[in-house]
Amino acid sequence: MKLILDTNVLISGLLNPQGPPGRIVDALRSGELQLIIDDRILSEYVCVLRRPYFERYFSRTDREHLIEYLTKNSEYTVATVRVSGLPDPSDAPFLETALTADVPLVTGNRKHFPSDLCKECAIYSPAEFIQLIT
Repeated sequence: MKLILDTNVLISGLLNPQGPPGRIVDALRSGELQLIIDDRILSEYVCVLRRPYFERYFSRTDREHLIEYLTKNSEYTVATVRVSGLPDPSDAPFLETALTADVPLVTGNRKHFPSDLCKECAIYSPAEFIQLIT
């Protein structure tokens, strides 16, 4: 199954492998799930993972290996749908890519994706998504 992961879910899954985000990250690693990204999403993942804050959790080398993994093992797309009016405009690339690829978006911030702007895109919390796939 293909999906878009909001950055908060990816990072949460890396930091806490026992919770629903961690189970999603495990399913990505096993190949059960396929991450869909565009250049904007990858750029955000990279910027967040390279923040000094994460040095306490992952070595620089581990973070660079993770970035390489995401770069090589994700499916790229170019978003052709444009969305405006989201409470947090920086979330637009995630919704635009999900709508373009016709895949669900998994986020820890569902309130940032009002249903009237999401059209037919399925938006799930990590726990909801785990229930869907198990």
